[in-house]
Amino acid sequence: MAENKTENAKLGAIAGMSFEEALAELQELVKRLERGDNKLDEAISAYERGAALKQHCEMKLKEAQLKVEKIVLGADGKPTAVPADID
Repeated sequence: MAENKTENAKLGAIAGMSFEEALAELQELVKRLERGDNKLDEAISAYERGAALKQHCEMKLKEAQLKVEKIVLGADGKPTAVPADID
């Protein structure tokens, strides 16, 4: 029960992170895992947090993608904004 609250608090902290903060932490986790000097349970926890950070980064990128618009000239010569084709 207490472990579940701790896990929820950690995931809640991720939700409040900016893309850049989450990416920086994810990069640091990857470096530590690649060194391989963690105990197994620490490596598993780091991997789980990394997966949550990755998901958060993907969500932030998707949100940004939906906000991006491009300016085009309409048939009447007036500029209008349309969603960008980013895929």
